[in-house]
Amino acid sequence: MAQLFAEYGIFLLKVVTFVIAIMVLIFFAVSMSMRGKRSASAGSIEVTKLNDQLEKMEDALSFSLLDPINQKMVLKERKKEEKAKQKQDKIAAKKASKQRGSGETLVEEPQAKRIFVMDFDGDVRASAVENLRHEITAVLSSATSDDEVVLKLESGGGMVTSYGLGAAQLDRIRSHNIPLTVCVDKVAASGGYMMACVADKLVAAPFAVVGSIGVVAQIPNFHRLLKKMDIDFELLTAGKFKRTLTLFGENTDEGRDKFMEDIEKIHDQFKGYVDTRRPKLDIDTVATGEIWSGQDAVDIKLVDELITSDEYLMKACADADVISVKYKQKKPLMERFSVGVQNTVDGVFMKVLDRVLKSRWSIG
Repeated sequence: MAQLFAEYGIFLLKVVTFVIAIMVLIFFAVSMSMRGKRSASAGSIEVTKLNDQLEKMEDALSFSLLDPINQKMVLKERKKEEKAKQKQDKIAAKKASKQRGSGETLVEEPQAKRIFVMDFDGDVRASAVENLRHEITAVLSSATSDDEVVLKLESGGGMVTSYGLGAAQLDRIRSHNIPLTVCVDKVAASGGYMMACVADKLVAAPFAVVGSIGVVAQIPNFHRLLKKMDIDFELLTAGKFKRTLTLFGENTDEGRDKFMEDIEKIHDQFKGYVDTRRPKLDIDTVATGEIWSGQDAVDIKLVDELITSDEYLMKACADADVISVKYKQKKPLMERFSVGVQNTVDGVFMKVLDRVLKSRWSIG
């Protein structure tokens, strides 16, 4: 009997393992098929006034530090102030209604400066550009040259075409003569810096990494392995340089030279783009693929000031309406589920990688 249970347990484990493997394959296939596709359902713009959030945080902290008696007094005072405000709003609404009815010109109070805040968290494919373009379109529909746009950007770079599109989206803001500030708290390298350099003002946290103005390409080649296994690989092309380097074919010096020539052209285009938007830079000095941080980045004009985005926005709240703008896209249930599975797998991988790095590298 014991042997029967043991055999049944082994059989059950095999079945469970098989089912889990099939589920993982299905989730992976769904995730890959949905990657890069736009959701059919339309998204929406979410607007949050950061001044109100900051005020609520300050009030909550101040209130919690009071003793119970003073807390009751504060609550009573707040109720009185709220009633008085509601009364004033009603009077103002009635006055405006009468003025409109009599044809009088309404006297509007001068509008405070508005600062529109957006976030860009870049991956290799710069997939956040899709949301960014909607947010910029929404802001441009109401912003004026008296306002300001702040982009909180974090990216280590990625695909040239994708980050080129991201930079072009930010150029739309400049073409409308609206001041653009980019804040970098951690990293703006390669394609990330291509976007960041569009700013009229570029600020970074003291230990943020910026630069890496260069181009990199790498590709494995399995030709010798296939040759050892007596496997032929044929690549048919029309056009001398339709393919320069390949995965499975035999690469030639001529192909490598052409590939390098193409990389150099992209690098020159990258340098010209940065040089046009940051004319104070010595572009030949900084366009070596190196990275900088802190005062060094300020000294060579890669950034204009060392300050965190939190500090910059807190100061801005003192004399401007600071408004967060986010584009939220509704996704089908299956897509949300697949993304959740993918994020879980990515999270586990990043935790393992973080532990490995911590065991090898440390500061101090």
